[in-house]
Amino acid sequence: MTKRILIVEDNADIRMLIRMTLEFEFYEIHEAANAQEGLDAVHRLQPELILLDIMMPGETDGLDLCRMVKNDPSLGSPQVVLLTARAQSKDIEEGMNAGADAYLVKPFSTRQLIATVDNLGLQSTEIT
Repeated sequence: MTKRILIVEDNADIRMLIRMTLEFEFYEIHEAANAQEGLDAVHRLQPELILLDIMMPGETDGLDLCRMVKNDPSLGSPQVVLLTARAQSKDIEEGMNAGADAYLVKPFSTRQLIATVDNLGLQSTEIT
C-alpha cells in the first residue's frame, strides 16, 4: 500500500526538492504552502507522515500545527518530521516537545531526508 505524505512548506523550491526526492519512492505526495492549508489537508487526507516547516507566514507556525496534529486523535496519529533552519539545541528540544518524531536542519541532503523517512518505518511499497 502506498504511504501518504504531506509536505507543509512555504518555500515552493523546497517543496519541489522534497517532492522530487520522494516521488521515486512510490509515495503518494501532497503539498500545502502554509500551516492553515496544512491543517485542512491533514483533516482531508489523513497522511501517515507530515514533513513540516517550522517558520511559515500566518498566525500558525509549524510547531503549533505539530501540536494540533499530535493532540487530535481523530487524525490517525501521523508521524511528523520538522524541517527548519533552527539548529540550536533549545530549538530541537522545543520541536520534540511539540510532538515531532524527527527533526531535520536545513539545508539537509536528499539522502538525510530518505534515511529519516525510512527510519520512521515508512518505507514505501510499490503497488503490483
